[in-house]
Amino acid sequence: MPQMAPLNWLSLMIMFILVMMLFNIVNYYSFTYQIKQKSDSIKKQEINWKW
Repeated sequence: MPQMAPLNWLSLMIMFILVMMLFNIVNYYSFTYQIKQKSDSIKKQEINWKW
């Protein structure tokens, strides 16, 4: 029936939006940062400017 075609497009759009949001949420929460520990062995180097 041609009268029902807009409902089909609406359901496809809603399905696409839900899948896209789910994909983005999974990618956002699956990414983990590498925690870097502060080490005392790194010393600040002094720069001597020669004019």
